[in-house]
Amino acid sequence: MMDGSNTQGGGKTTRFIFVVGGVMSGIGKGVTAASIGRILSSRGFNVTAIKVDPYINVDAGTMNPIEHGEVFVTEDGDETDQDIGNYERFLNKNIYRVNYMTTGRVYQAVIQRERNLGYQGKCVQVVPHIPMEIRDRIQKAVDATKADIAVIEIGGTVGEYENILFLEAARYMKLEKPKDVLFVMVSYLPLPNKIGEMKTKPTQHAVRSLNSAGIQPDFIIARAEVDVDEPRRKKIALHCNMQRDDIISAPDIDSIYEVPLNFERDHLGDRILEKFNIEPKTGDLTNWQAMVNRLKSATQEVNIGIVGKYFATGDFCLSDSYVSVIESIKHACAVNDRQAKLSWLNTEEIEEQGVGILAQFDGIIVPQGWGSRGSEGKIKTIQYCRENKIPYFGLCYGMQMAVIEFARNVCGLEGANSGEVDPNTPHPVIHIMPEQKELLAKQQYGGTIRLGGWPCKLIKGTHLAKAYEKIRGEQEIVSERHRHRYEFNNDYREIMEEKGLVIAGTSPDGRIVEAIELANHPFFIGTQFHPEYISRPLDPHPLFVEFVRVCAKK
Repeated sequence: MMDGSNTQGGGKTTRFIFVVGGVMSGIGKGVTAASIGRILSSRGFNVTAIKVDPYINVDAGTMNPIEHGEVFVTEDGDETDQDIGNYERFLNKNIYRVNYMTTGRVYQAVIQRERNLGYQGKCVQVVPHIPMEIRDRIQKAVDATKADIAVIEIGGTVGEYENILFLEAARYMKLEKPKDVLFVMVSYLPLPNKIGEMKTKPTQHAVRSLNSAGIQPDFIIARAEVDVDEPRRKKIALHCNMQRDDIISAPDIDSIYEVPLNFERDHLGDRILEKFNIEPKTGDLTNWQAMVNRLKSATQEVNIGIVGKYFATGDFCLSDSYVSVIESIKHACAVNDRQAKLSWLNTEEIEEQGVGILAQFDGIIVPQGWGSRGSEGKIKTIQYCRENKIPYFGLCYGMQMAVIEFARNVCGLEGANSGEVDPNTPHPVIHIMPEQKELLAKQQYGGTIRLGGWPCKLIKGTHLAKAYEKIRGEQEIVSERHRHRYEFNNDYREIMEEKGLVIAGTSPDGRIVEAIELANHPFFIGTQFHPEYISRPLDPHPLFVEFVRVCAKK
């Protein structure tokens, strides 16, 4: 058995809840983990959430967003899986680098320790040293957050080779402290149209696969199109060696923020605390319920188009590449008593078909992006918004494209572009940050861009500053998260300001342009930072709130 303890300084005992997947991926492990955290934090417990990705990648920063989904950036600059964003939104707190691990990160640490004689000459083996490293990393996250309860999501589904070592670490922890570790399996129950009956057999097989790893689930989250009925609930319990009350119904719903409320209908929080032998503390989900009610009660729509290029995957259109943007819009709509009607517009289609389709929208967002593909479609979109007074919100790359459009069509700088899109442009109005040149020359891409929270000085009197002031009061400096390698070229700052571009936010020393806007426009703001990373349902971001407010007026 491994050495280890899950007690912090002063003898405090931490409980651990591992969330694993069964049957298929993409059915809501991350939202389940976040919802369990929300429920327990509402009872007065200090909860932290940890994400385990089975990829060899050291972080999510170099992954294709179409294949992997959005890269979420933490306050301390880690490029992580999008589920970390869900944890922050549901727990309403920052989640840091120590709470994220990948197979690559774990192996990298073990190999480096071996090179430094950290194992004192022992033969370093996959088992037990990799599970030990995983266990130690979980404990470090607990120590850093002083958590009462840690919810650990293990990516993938049971039975996959990739996540077996993480399951092994979890099994060890259960062996060491059997009363302090619980397992939750999120499994899918199909309802085939031609059969007309919800099928439990795939879940039974998934539990058997988990059993083969030495783990018995304490709860099954029964994901399905509809509520799991009583016969199916009893059947799963019987065949999976569980209690009927530990089968938690999780039907399809309109908003992920309803999930904690649905779980509580089956008394999940009480059942968890009972199994941990913990007395429940005071607290409830009243604020959360009120927020969900606001999301659902609005009857008027606001029609927003998101113009990007990370939607298409074969014959399907996915929105996971921009999940934080989508959720930020929803948070802002709740404040403005509106329902969000979102449409996905591929930039390459706009390049081919023109901007006529944009006339139907109350507002347009151009989110983050990389490279040259689709850039001209974004520039055409921005020109249309500027000339037709359509509310426009540009996020990171969306700000850079707005600067290029203004340089070309207002300042007359023919061929203006970003050095990323066209290295030979005569007017590189967006250029690489000086400190990034050497990194690119050495092909040091992963984790080297400008990341995490950085201060932004708001220029008094601007639309940007007023938007923050409406929600948070007057502020001179705000902290916003970044993920970029290119920036506004200050060589062109004077000519652009002369032509009417407003520099609305800068770094405290004034060197880096953090936000631009147009004064004679209902809403035309571009930010080099990513406000979507810090918007939360109980604390919507001021810029999204103002954007939706203006769109609603239109």
